Amino acid sequence: MEARQFKIGNMDCPGCAREVEGAVGKLEGVQIARVDFFSNTLQLLGDVDCDRLRIQVEAVGKTISDGDAAADLRGETKRTGVLGFCAYLWSRSASRPAIIGGALLLIAIAAEVFRLLPPDAGNLLYALAMLVAIVPIAQSGIKALRINRQFNINLLMTVAAVGALILGEFFEAALVIFLFAIGEALEGYTADRARDSLRSLIALKPPTANRIAGDQTETVLVESLQVGDLIRVLPGEGIPADASVIAGHSAVDQAHITGESAPMETAPGQEVFAGSINGAAALELRVNRTAEDSTLSRIIGMLQEAQSRRAPSQRQVDRFAHYYTPAVALAALALALIPPLFFGGNFLNSADGSGWLYRALSMLVIACPCALVISTPVTVISAISAAARRGVLIKGGVPLESLAGSKVIAFDKTGTLTKGVLSVEATYTDNCDAGPDCEPCAELISLAASVEAQSSHPFAGAILDVTAERGALRARATDVEALTGQGVRGNVKGKRITIGSHRFFDEHFDHTLELCARAAAIEESGKSAVMVHDGHKVRGLIALADSAREESAAVVAELSGLGIESVMLSGDNRHVAASIAEQVGVGRFYGELLPEDKLVAVEKLAAKHGGVAMVGDGINDAPALARASVGIAMGGAGSAQAMETADVVLMADGLRQLPRTIQRARFALRLIRENIVLSFGLKAVFLLLAATGNVTMLAAVFADMGMSLAVTLNGMRALRD
Repeated sequence: MEARQFKIGNMDCPGCAREVEGAVGKLEGVQIARVDFFSNTLQLLGDVDCDRLRIQVEAVGKTISDGDAAADLRGETKRTGVLGFCAYLWSRSASRPAIIGGALLLIAIAAEVFRLLPPDAGNLLYALAMLVAIVPIAQSGIKALRINRQFNINLLMTVAAVGALILGEFFEAALVIFLFAIGEALEGYTADRARDSLRSLIALKPPTANRIAGDQTETVLVESLQVGDLIRVLPGEGIPADASVIAGHSAVDQAHITGESAPMETAPGQEVFAGSINGAAALELRVNRTAEDSTLSRIIGMLQEAQSRRAPSQRQVDRFAHYYTPAVALAALALALIPPLFFGGNFLNSADGSGWLYRALSMLVIACPCALVISTPVTVISAISAAARRGVLIKGGVPLESLAGSKVIAFDKTGTLTKGVLSVEATYTDNCDAGPDCEPCAELISLAASVEAQSSHPFAGAILDVTAERGALRARATDVEALTGQGVRGNVKGKRITIGSHRFFDEHFDHTLELCARAAAIEESGKSAVMVHDGHKVRGLIALADSAREESAAVVAELSGLGIESVMLSGDNRHVAASIAEQVGVGRFYGELLPEDKLVAVEKLAAKHGGVAMVGDGINDAPALARASVGIAMGGAGSAQAMETADVVLMADGLRQLPRTIQRARFALRLIRENIVLSFGLKAVFLLLAATGNVTMLAAVFADMGMSLAVTLNGMRALRD
């Protein structure tokens, strides 16, 4: 049974999402119902009739539509500012009674100021304004109680407003309900602004493409492009699909994918990504992936999924809010009844004009947990969106908080701290007397290349490159198998050829002291020594070298400045590992590690330091990446596997964004903590003031609305550079 997805409307805060989730979960046949506030989506698993589903969702005051649940994120970024909020307010059917009630409230105030109506008529207008504005609020509260058996804030506000009418506080009742309705809409509007980063990313996808058909071009929908189609992209146009350049030279801006600010110079053979902007020259491209499988589409899908992954702090707040609202309702009931019944207090009015019922109603107004509940998710989605704009994909609140708390980062060596592009430095055999082009060396390279041509061994590319450069012939190998962490072997012309490390050969093959000493010398110089056995004897060895990335030393230094220790994990021998560690400034390193050894190393680091991040390619280091508190893959723009397996993906093939990403994660975590403390603190103060009769309902609703807006805007600071 496949999960279905629906779009949910009229949700102003995460509490609304929980109401829909609870209501849908009670339908017969529903197995799983998950509602995400920021993407406005319902993920539903189960056999349930669509009409019953719609009735249940609408019963709690929300709307539901079938089809693409992300449709509200397509199109242009919505208008901002006061006019934008007014348009948003009018677009919400639930807000229109509040608008009408607000208009009646203004008429009543004007009539009272200018003495146009007798006092009693003014009170009737205030009461009418409240009754009009309260309709959707009361309906939502009553239905939530009936369907979910929950006291939500709408029910509490309804009780407070009706109680204010009973006390004769007509103006206060009308204004409290109006401000509450506007405040709820304002929360939804500011949350909608947090979606703008994702909306702008989706807007990068061109709707059409110029497909080449013979000597002509035809304009087609991007969705109709197939792998292998030829397309033409004119200067300044968006690239419609992941593709390879077959003709033309241009500079392509793909900062939205890789985070690199400088446009990339392209030439035939290079790959470009969907949504990138072509420069000053036309390009002809061959489509590599369909529209739904493009790198940009995968990023958008993962970001939408990341929004629904709750951070640990968010889950704790949600659990607290589940019990908080009914607890405050019971406390308010006790406050209204116990003093008058047992201590002679005045139920309706006291000497200072604040009876116990009024105090209890003020508590209900301030009880709204919206500021607390929205404080974490708005910060998380802002931080994730900001990182995505700079070429870093963070898959949810959990990896964001884990990244912020990391004290140690373990780096894979090859391809992470180093360029990962090996080159053959020299070849040696026992009977070599004419340099690298002698016959024994040529045979050595040919045998090695024959096997490496069918392997994913790290040294394969370098050996094949030097084979092509020297024009050496290679035969076809069969039965090629990898020796995990040690080498590779295969059959070539009836010979069982084995290629492996010096350590592996010391354990399994006899070889001359001269070759052994030369291999040791190569490794001591920081290079790698690979030996070749032809089934009868060791034919010789190949010296290979890698070099550190230009940014590695600077990145390690920046991380040290952030109080983070860098540790290097390498499968190479200790001499090679020590050489690279010294070049990049890593103080602690481990060499000669098999994949399972890297896993053990990460476990030991985690046991000692707690949170440990691991940076690798997302494939070869999968066990260690999975064990780390947060797995970070780099070069994800060219690797679908890396994007799928890692918690954090550096889309560019480099480490430059890593320190800034950690700073952004720490900033987001600080904002989350600030928002939680501010929300708790203000609630505690105003609940105390309400209980002691030192705050009015108007002050309480202003404080609540102001706090919700404040924590939302504070959380959106995570969007900044």
